Amino acid sequence: MSKKTEWLKFVRTVTAPLEHCSERLSHGTPSWFVKKSKCFASLADNHHGDGRLALWLCATLDAQQLLVNAEPKHFFLPAYVAHLGWIGVRLDKGIGKKKVKALLEQAWSVRLGITR
Repeated sequence: MSKKTEWLKFVRTVTAPLEHCSERLSHGTPSWFVKKSKCFASLADNHHGDGRLALWLCATLDAQQLLVNAEPKHFFLPAYVAHLGWIGVRLDKGIGKKKVKALLEQAWSVRLGITR
């Protein structure tokens, strides 16, 4: 199984039980939405030739800054949406699934408007 397929399966497992969550293609990539209209996660595979397998996740600007500064190996500022607080999570650099699960759930809650 390819890394992309493995991560896609994992993300689907994490997001399946989330309330008001749905999946569909957006800009040619699997993406997850809250209430069918608010995207909170996208799987990016070599986006515009950047060589990364990554998740782009909705976040707050504060969380974005903390994560990118603390772990630049695993986090980056994704094109087009970084100014909105989104983070890029490198899935090809050894990040743990437990951490990715927590980040996905946090992105969902941010988009749903739940403060944790």
